[in-house]
Amino acid sequence: MKRNSLEEEITDYVIKFKDNHYRLAYSYVKNSEDAMDIVQESIYKAFSSIDSLKNPSYIKTWFYRIIVNTSLDFLRKKKRVVVVEEDTLCRYDSGQVDKYEDFDLKLALDDLPNQYRSVIILRYFEDLKLKEVAEILDENVNTVKTRLYKGLEKLQIKMKNENKLISNAL
Repeated sequence: MKRNSLEEEITDYVIKFKDNHYRLAYSYVKNSEDAMDIVQESIYKAFSSIDSLKNPSYIKTWFYRIIVNTSLDFLRKKKRVVVVEEDTLCRYDSGQVDKYEDFDLKLALDDLPNQYRSVIILRYFEDLKLKEVAEILDENVNTVKTRLYKGLEKLQIKMKNENKLISNAL
């Protein structure tokens, strides 16, 4: 396939599924500006490494892998950032009311190790097939199945423990 044709195909794909890409990045970083930066950087990386896409029918898994890796790189770099003092945060507080939908689930997911969280997010939040998840994460399908099972098990245990704590507090 000619490079220009492939560039057009990637461009069409990125535009058509931009909301999915943003949502995937956001599921990792939990910040809209960072998620947008990750999508933008992923697009740049995709065009910079366009030759690594051997088969255009794999654009979806290829690009999802780029987003996941870029998100994980971002999180690794972010761990080195110094936390801001509480009074500084209060000065920048917008005063907006927090939204608490699925709050416990999101917190429990955030506490999972990346290997489990990635599989759960890609499978259930992005509605990908196990084979696609395996391709994106560059893992064997059986490894993905095991991580999905263990991740869901850890999530269930965490949610049960949190519910017990809440019940005991009431």
